[in-house]
Amino acid sequence: MAAGLYGPGGFFAGGGGGPSQHFRTSVHASPLFAGALLRLVERVDAALGLPETFDLVDVGAGRGELLATLRALLPAGLAERVRMTAVEVAPRPAGLDPAIAWRPAVPDGLVGLLVATEWLDNVPLDVADLDDHGRLRLVLVDPATGKETLGGPPDAADLFWLSRWWPGPGRAEIGWPRDTAWADAVGCVRRGCALAVDYGHLRDERPALGTLTGYRGGRQVPPVPDGSCDVTAHVAIDAAAGAAGVPYEIVSQRTALKALGIDGARPPLDLARSDPAGYLRALAAAGAAAELIDPAGLGGHWWLLHRIRLDGRGSMLR
Repeated sequence: MAAGLYGPGGFFAGGGGGPSQHFRTSVHASPLFAGALLRLVERVDAALGLPETFDLVDVGAGRGELLATLRALLPAGLAERVRMTAVEVAPRPAGLDPAIAWRPAVPDGLVGLLVATEWLDNVPLDVADLDDHGRLRLVLVDPATGKETLGGPPDAADLFWLSRWWPGPGRAEIGWPRDTAWADAVGCVRRGCALAVDYGHLRDERPALGTLTGYRGGRQVPPVPDGSCDVTAHVAIDAAAGAAGVPYEIVSQRTALKALGIDGARPPLDLARSDPAGYLRALAAAGAAAELIDPAGLGGHWWLLHRIRLDGRGSMLR
């Protein structure tokens, strides 16, 4: 999985038009998503006391679409203080605003907001399954064909994680590498918040057959780790939350976006008579908002938000 995604010629490292050519995320679905994040940025900025420099970091930035959209939305007074950094293994895309820094790793000592939108699902992990005798074995894969066979038993670290976070029988995706990656990212925030947005599941609802799959050209395909497709698995979001060691809240994207001003309500019909063009624009925006908060789609994603050395209590996502 690591080689297929991040090795030479890997899906993310090798260019190929960027993730938006292969799958649709909230960032790609509508600029309304960036607008909601801007409201969160403003809340964090206020909680920090309007620092001289506000760091805004996007981990797994794709081609920088989220930061570029946010850059255009920043109000005066905040725009002058924001320092934007895209974290991505792919080369910097041509034409990206020079005000957006491009790095392969998360910088340390951040004061502001770190965002990771559909990044953790692409942190490589191992998969385990039961053999014919009911014994747990690691799943091996032919990188050229995706054909799976069973190998040796999981090691002690795998078994410890599974006993705590995936205790049910059947196929399991061993998520401690995601926990470690997220804890490391959160640890780079000196003061502020860290937000992960991803599809995932909680301990009592782990999928018995796992979730490992692939995407190419907008279609779901077998997860062949040959660099030609995205290879992804849902995130054990509660395990990642506990690994960071700082306070957190977990809510659905639907709940979070509604709290940040996106409701998907249709515009009033009276607007169609008084301003037909405005009604059509509002109707299109309502459709985009409805996609972002659809509980059966993007609205079912999880938002995991950590507060790091921030004064005050209460939710920023309700």
